[in-house]
Amino acid sequence: MTKVYRSIIDDLVVFEPKVLHDSRGYFLESFRNSILENIGYKVSFVQENQVKSYKGALRGLHYQLKSPQGKLVWVSQGSVLDVAVDIRLNSPTFSKWFSIVLDDKKHTRIYIPPGFAHGYYVISEKSTFHYKCTNYYDPSDEFGISWDDPLLDINWPEGKKNISKKDLDLPFLSNVNSKNLPK
Repeated sequence: MTKVYRSIIDDLVVFEPKVLHDSRGYFLESFRNSILENIGYKVSFVQENQVKSYKGALRGLHYQLKSPQGKLVWVSQGSVLDVAVDIRLNSPTFSKWFSIVLDDKKHTRIYIPPGFAHGYYVISEKSTFHYKCTNYYDPSDEFGISWDDPLLDINWPEGKKNISKKDLDLPFLSNVNSKNLPK
């Protein structure tokens, strides 16, 4: 039985699947649509992505505006600190963030609805990160905010950060034009 709970930001949902171990390994139910439906989310995933990264990789914080994506995210190898930031202008939790360690031990998943910026930092030597998306990736619709925005003050783990040039050039949330944020 999968445990389901809401994070400190109501719209983010955390799933802790029951992992059955025996001498051969383990089994878990990695996804069941009815769980999302039972808590009021009618989603259809149209794309699934997998990313391999090495220790210190920091990806994000990314979002889409015209083709927003809800994401179900998890890690099948290693561990990451996963971060979701509410950037919906009309939200009572605007600019608030939630973080959780996702790893290959507990197999926790988190559903991040459209309207959030998302990123993660690799804690282990390497990781394999997965995410199911409710909309197709559109490179012309890429937006993001800086991982080290002082307004957000995200508690990233200590250690070297390996960040892409594109992500290093992302603006602080306070410098993003409101027309480039979800309502």
